[in-house]
Amino acid sequence: MIIRPYRPEDWDLVWAILEPVFRAGDTYAIRTDIADAEARDYWTSSSKQVFVAIDEQTGQLLGTYYVRPNFDGPGSHVCNCGYIVAEHARGRGVASMMCDHSQAEAVTRGYRAMQYNLVVSTNARAVRLWKHMGFEIIGTVPGGFRHPRLGFVDAYIMYKVLENPPLTRSSA
Repeated sequence: MIIRPYRPEDWDLVWAILEPVFRAGDTYAIRTDIADAEARDYWTSSSKQVFVAIDEQTGQLLGTYYVRPNFDGPGSHVCNCGYIVAEHARGRGVASMMCDHSQAEAVTRGYRAMQYNLVVSTNARAVRLWKHMGFEIIGTVPGGFRHPRLGFVDAYIMYKVLENPPLTRSSA
């Protein structure tokens, strides 16, 4: 597998991966009726660096992710990422490889930490993977996600320091 920067000509293949996930409405806080053009603006906006994971042998798109500043100004040293793996590629380590790649990219771009703002608690596979990758749940938003089948479920904020020494937390 290779991971390379997204190119505009990748969009149709990226949308083919994103669309079923967005339509399902059970892992991303995106409108399930989002249009192709809106999704493109969301996933590839200028504030994001977008990447695609490709099977070297077949050329098939396996997944995509983005990295962006989580906040502006004094909070811009913390990044945020979003990952989606193609349904046909799940369970093959693609998300782990994209997460590793995103962390290396984040450090290269000067980020000191990574934060996931909304990890749906019922997405057990993702929660387990992010914990395995060294992320901690630093907060829970009770009922923070309206799941299409389960109703209101908790959402986690997950965080990981990317560089040593660890960030010093200011005391308030």
